[in-house]
Amino acid sequence: MKKNSLIIYAAMLIALTLNACKAGKNYQRPTVQLPEKFAGVSYADTSSIANIQWKQFFTDTTLQGLIDKGIKYNYNLQIAVKRIDIAQQQVKQAKLSLLPQLNLQVTGQYNRPSDNSLNGLSASSFLGSKHIEDYNASLLLSWELDTWGKIRRQKESIMAQYLQTYEATKAVQTQLVADIAQGYYNLLMLDKQLTIAKQNLSLSDSTVNLTRLLKNAGEVNLLAVQQADAQRQTTALLIPQLEQSITIQENALQILTGQLPGAIARNKGIETAELPTSLNAGLPAALLSRRPDVRSSEMALVSSNAQVGVAQANMYPSLTITAQGGLQSFKSSNWFNIPGSLFGLATGTVLQPIFRNRTLKTQYEVAKIQREQAVLQFRQSVLNAVGEVSNALVQNQKLQQQRQIATGQVDTLNQAVKNARLLFKSDMANYLEVITAQTNALQAQLNLASIQRQQLGAVVELYRSLGGGWQ
Repeated sequence: MKKNSLIIYAAMLIALTLNACKAGKNYQRPTVQLPEKFAGVSYADTSSIANIQWKQFFTDTTLQGLIDKGIKYNYNLQIAVKRIDIAQQQVKQAKLSLLPQLNLQVTGQYNRPSDNSLNGLSASSFLGSKHIEDYNASLLLSWELDTWGKIRRQKESIMAQYLQTYEATKAVQTQLVADIAQGYYNLLMLDKQLTIAKQNLSLSDSTVNLTRLLKNAGEVNLLAVQQADAQRQTTALLIPQLEQSITIQENALQILTGQLPGAIARNKGIETAELPTSLNAGLPAALLSRRPDVRSSEMALVSSNAQVGVAQANMYPSLTITAQGGLQSFKSSNWFNIPGSLFGLATGTVLQPIFRNRTLKTQYEVAKIQREQAVLQFRQSVLNAVGEVSNALVQNQKLQQQRQIATGQVDTLNQAVKNARLLFKSDMANYLEVITAQTNALQAQLNLASIQRQQLGAVVELYRSLGGGWQ
């Protein structure tokens, strides 16, 4: 009984030792700092605009067509998809990593030793020949037992890398959708500003003509005509500048969608652009599972954690079983003489690394440091995501206020232009007051178009920063 107890205790000790030496630790998500709700939000619920598919979020058919072409033909997105294909092949290999390796080997050897050598004398004595032949056809099986979980950790790392690539591709698409939408709304703003410039140019032409008539009547001097004409030229200068910007923006959008540079047909203005009015941001904690770049960063951390286990297991003993069997003969005529040519061999090997110039220890320490880097990168990605959402929410709130003020300013200055022109005709205002009123009105209209574009861009940025655009 005492002997049996010692055996049991010894077995338990060995089991505990093996369990304590199990390579690596299972992944646990590190703690991250997250607010209960986003800044500027009075209350938070689980609904979020990020759950809306991009075709439902962007209702403009022209924009939908551009995004659809971008997803199909954008080269950066296609490259990202190819990375997924590569990762899928690696996953297929990883799924078979626990199985043994099997190879077929066929060799033929002819050796003519010296007559005075030991091999030559032996061949003459035992084989009755001056040459030695050796023919071999065999199957070689090699199987490393996953004693410390090293192979399973490698498989875990490869699976995490695949998911990292998949999430990174989703992040590329969300950014692509946002970039196309931002470029499209920028194009609509330039269209609006070009229309404003042309309208103001027509108004400036009439002001110049009126000033010339008054000069001919002796009511104003030449300086008034020159000032009015200079103001008209300033407005006229905007037109080729805006046309240039429109062409460049069209080319940029075409390249984003994988097309050659060219014009883009559109039938809507920036005033008629529609986006969801209810901009629910959801809970900050949802960013960990919804935003692709955060998920990609976490999968990189999972892979790094598994690599620590692999590096640790490399320092432990490895058990390998090898087997070989087949046909072997010293004469080709007897090569396939069965069962006389059959042979078999089996070997079990335990290899314990002892001294390798600190290579394995260095790999283990580096893997741990890389895991710490991955933790920091994951936390930084979460922090960036929360910051981007908060910024987009603030922009939406403040730009709405700016738009109301700018709209009132445009109405006021448009009325001021009408009044200044009437007073100028009645000789109750000078030409400088008319020019100033027209200049201020032009700038206010251009500014309003810019604010409208910024407001649309802020909504798009909120959608992207919450993780929307890949569905």
